[in-house]
Amino acid sequence: MTHVTNEELKITPIAQSYALASDEDRCAVRHKVAVPAKLRFSGCSNFAVTVTDLSLAGFACDAMVQAHPGTRCWLALPGLTPLEAEVVHRNNLGLGCAFHNLLNAAVLDRFVAGYPAS
Repeated sequence: MTHVTNEELKITPIAQSYALASDEDRCAVRHKVAVPAKLRFSGCSNFAVTVTDLSLAGFACDAMVQAHPGTRCWLALPGLTPLEAEVVHRNNLGLGCAFHNLLNAAVLDRFVAGYPAS
């Protein structure tokens, strides 16, 4: 049996942000929804959006704003306190954001059932 010490192992930890993982790995099942909500960026007033895609890890909304990846925001879904998130991408359809903390599964189920996409 060969003994290997920690110094002999060349293991490099891969550190990826949660936002990147949620966008690239699609780590949670996405649900098409139509949830009226409010979005707010740091130091700005909130504005109305429609959340069109929701998962445990994040959301997509119809916000047509110039927000760069990494921008912190807060999403206020009906009946909930604002949820912290980070912009992951933007395109002609709006923003894709990753939640700072995963959404509770029961909360996700409530919004999927109560706000189906038409």
